[in-house]
Amino acid sequence: MVPPDRLLAFSLAALVLIVIPGPAVLFSVGRTLALGRTGGLLSVIGVALGLIPIVGAVALGVGGLVAQSVPLFVALKVVGALYLVYLGIQAIRHRKDAAAPVGPSTLPRSHGRQLLQGFVVGITNPKTIAFFVAVLPQFVDLRAGSVPLQMLELGLVFAVIAVVSDAVWVFVAAGARAWFARSPKRVERLTATGGGMMIGLGGILAVSGDPH
Repeated sequence: MVPPDRLLAFSLAALVLIVIPGPAVLFSVGRTLALGRTGGLLSVIGVALGLIPIVGAVALGVGGLVAQSVPLFVALKVVGALYLVYLGIQAIRHRKDAAAPVGPSTLPRSHGRQLLQGFVVGITNPKTIAFFVAVLPQFVDLRAGSVPLQMLELGLVFAVIAVVSDAVWVFVAAGARAWFARSPKRVERLTATGGGMMIGLGGILAVSGDPH
């Protein structure tokens, strides 16, 4: 178990990092604008679930190898960026489906798909790996027991804080979407805006620097 003082210090550090709007917030807001509150919340949970295998890999040393290997880091970054761009393009292409009150839709209405897409975004975020590799070891107490278990504990705390913080952004975005929903044209434009945000986020991820 992580000593209480270190756990508190890590929680405060994580909170400061998480509350500042970043890729996860932009993705969740974009999904909310495109799919509504439920889609946004499922995306938030999916991204958080994607953190768990990253934390496990970092705790076992795999994350360090990825962060120190430029080819692996770049490959992961490109996959994540392309996936975000794909999701954004899909939202823009099928923006009229989002505004339709009935009828089939090619947007991911399935809750399972929405959750899975968030998971893919979460697990392919190289900056999360870099953060966990650089930060988690600083809060581990070598005298307090298993280091991997302590890192897993810290990672889960980070995921919980991220879910709560990002969910607040989702509710704010959902409130704005409810006003736009009074007009189908507004919903179309809002969905396209959400798709544009995801494409932009993919572009930012693609051109961001390496971990060194």
